[in-house]
Amino acid sequence: MDEVDRILAAWRVEAPDLDTEPLEILSRVTRLARHLDLARRDTFARHELDVWEFDVLAALRREGPPYELSPGRLIHQTLSTSGTMTNRIDRLEGRELVERDRNPDDRRGVRVRLTATGRERVERALADLLAYERAVLAALEASDRRSVATSLRRLLSFFEDAADNNP
Repeated sequence: MDEVDRILAAWRVEAPDLDTEPLEILSRVTRLARHLDLARRDTFARHELDVWEFDVLAALRREGPPYELSPGRLIHQTLSTSGTMTNRIDRLEGRELVERDRNPDDRRGVRVRLTATGRERVERALADLLAYERAVLAALEASDRRSVATSLRRLLSFFEDAADNNP
């Protein structure tokens, strides 16, 4: 029995006609997300990174050499706003984790590039994160992990498809 089971049991007593089936899954997803968020914060803090810093650096690292993106692509990949991204780039540039360069294809545009220091930092943080997350998922058989991934992909598409259709 977990905390969600206790919550559901209480609802069955207090409101027996209430259909609490969504809570069986989504309350667990919410609680799991909170635990994972805390673990990520701790992991990244050991590498002197905030979660948002990791997100931006990881987006750049995934691009492959020369590890650069436009601010617009970073906004899209990190689900942030233009003003927020400008501030984030400024802060990361101040820490020498990224640098700005003119976009050779657009004189008015810039490209944000991962520095060697930023690349090293994000790679170490990612290695630690993956080790932790592998340990978490070890509680599931490989087939269960695939099934959970498939089910979560379908649930997530509800939100991401809606966002894609309403820019």
